Amino acid sequence: MTPALPARPVARGLRLLAALAATLALALPAVAQTLRIASAFDPQTQDPHALALLYHTRVAYQVHESLVGRDAQFRLEPALATSWRQVDPRRWRFELRPDVRFHDGSTMTADDVVFSITRALGRSSQRAFQLKGVTQAVKVGPLTVDLVLETPDAVLPEKLQYISIMSRAWSERHGVTAAQDFNAKQETHAVRHANGTGPYRLVRYEPDVVTVLQRHDGWWGRGDARNGNVAEVRFVVIKSDATRLAALASGEVDLVLDPPFQDIERLKRQPRIKVTGVAELGQQYFTFDQARDELEFSDVKGRNPFKDRRVRQAVWHALNVELIVDKVLRGQAEAVGSFLSPLVDGADPALARRLAHDPARAKALLAEAGYPNGFAVTLDCVNVAWRQAVCQAAAGMLTQVGIRTTLRVSAPNVFFPKLTQAGASFLEFGWTASPDAWNSLNGLFRTFDRSGLGTFNAGRYSNPALDAVIDGLRVEPDLDRRRAMVGQALAMVAEDLPYVPLYRRKLNWAMGAGVDVVQWPNDTLELRWARMR
Repeated sequence: MTPALPARPVARGLRLLAALAATLALALPAVAQTLRIASAFDPQTQDPHALALLYHTRVAYQVHESLVGRDAQFRLEPALATSWRQVDPRRWRFELRPDVRFHDGSTMTADDVVFSITRALGRSSQRAFQLKGVTQAVKVGPLTVDLVLETPDAVLPEKLQYISIMSRAWSERHGVTAAQDFNAKQETHAVRHANGTGPYRLVRYEPDVVTVLQRHDGWWGRGDARNGNVAEVRFVVIKSDATRLAALASGEVDLVLDPPFQDIERLKRQPRIKVTGVAELGQQYFTFDQARDELEFSDVKGRNPFKDRRVRQAVWHALNVELIVDKVLRGQAEAVGSFLSPLVDGADPALARRLAHDPARAKALLAEAGYPNGFAVTLDCVNVAWRQAVCQAAAGMLTQVGIRTTLRVSAPNVFFPKLTQAGASFLEFGWTASPDAWNSLNGLFRTFDRSGLGTFNAGRYSNPALDAVIDGLRVEPDLDRRRAMVGQALAMVAEDLPYVPLYRRKLNWAMGAGVDVVQWPNDTLELRWARMR
């Protein structure tokens, strides 16, 4: 007799649940006030200066803190520094919070801050780009530190979020005085261990399995009335979308940070699940190799088509991003024409218009540029399910106009070094801005060099006139003039098209009805405010 067909899907489901149970078993049984958070991705490392990526930030900055922080409305507020002021045009003074203890019980002093700023400025640090213009940190007193600048910087404090303060003694003892070189796949003690000052301390890190944090009872901010009641947090890696949601529905996890777009409306109808949402501060882009004279992985020899603006414009006209948002992202995003979020200070709404989806115009532009038969290219994309699906849809649209696109999907630890080392011809990536525009303009569009300029300029685009505006923005103290310069820089980017802006997501988190969290527009959470009922 022929077996019944449904048996195979049932068996597959049982295997998924067994795999989930094995994963969660490694995280130990749940206890009261334990928040279990599921995501498809791992933080990659516990070294706070080694990476500047979302999945890393979500975990590392529960353990580590910076001189400044942000409140529930994402406004700047004191953290390890209680106050700051500009003592002269090239020097900012930070008064440090007294009696702050690292997780090993040692007391934070100015020496730790000087050490940490120096470490974050180092060659292997991916946070160095935020500190461009800082030449050194100087100890003024036991709890006073000056940041010395090569040129004036009127908004320096805005750039200090996620510049973690580490223990100098702990780092020296464990041989991690320099940040891990993530791109070189370096292994150091700081990859799996941490000693911060934050509200949670690292208990265990098993890459691609689980990260366990426990409440640091000696945290200086423990008495803050905003604090929640979560004693333990477990970040569990569950790569399958279906399995993450099954774990949420069964109560095996409490919060899913990356619920699939196609399931959002269904989740909103579940009585025991709630979905929170906020407008995103970041967005997604395509960017192009504009450095090499010959495009790698292409059938065009001796030329790089992406150096021609008409080809970059053709890519934009070929993409029906509105259709991608509707069908692939299920309406949980908006197609954008701007290069930075309107939440960024100085972003000009007049620059937000998208070029029309016009395949005929795309073909004509390719012919004008000398590619009447198109050309082949490889598109690199990270293996995040929704990003991969967008890349697949876009590859089909590009191929239809003659840009024959082969999709290459990589895991984060392979993909992100391609971004920072300019190892791709054509690449999809996301960027989360900060409220001040300089950080984004410098990271994305400034000509690259290893001093902290253009760190995430994956195509090595270079425009000296734009560089001058970005560099001028960093030192301009007048806020009205700064905003005008931001508009000028974004207009120049829109003219050159070193990137094609794609879409901005609606940030959705799914959680049990008894979980309360503050959702920031940069897609991160502050566990100190999390509460479970």
